[in-house]
Amino acid sequence: MTVAAILKHKGYDVASVRPGISIAEVAHLLAGRRIGAVVVQDGTGHLLGILSERDIVAAIAAHGARTLDMAAEDLMTRSVQTATLRTSVEEAMHIMTAGRFRHLPVLNHGVLTGIVSIGDIVKARMSQQDHEVDSLKAYVAGVG
Repeated sequence: MTVAAILKHKGYDVASVRPGISIAEVAHLLAGRRIGAVVVQDGTGHLLGILSERDIVAAIAAHGARTLDMAAEDLMTRSVQTATLRTSVEEAMHIMTAGRFRHLPVLNHGVLTGIVSIGDIVKARMSQQDHEVDSLKAYVAGVG
């Protein structure tokens, strides 16, 4: 199974913000959409970074309430790891586990086309395993 299959089911909507938006506005967006991260893009749609709940919490611990007045570009991760539509679920899981992050933007020919979370990956992997178990059960029942 690939990331494309996850996005086909989940959808291609990606919450994105501009680099100058305040962290207070980002927090409002995250809470309102019940998501854990947003991508940061410039006016042309170029991926500049990613900003997660964890980034905001770490900044609050370091800077206190003034974090809310900071801009997304101040806290975002600039070196963003990405996947493509052809990235396998297993490979995406490895990338996210090795990097210790929960959100992976998906590019199609260099253009942001979606984002998958660790929850999406786990759900897909469980579905894959359920299908394999059902196939094995059907095979054994048919042989017996």
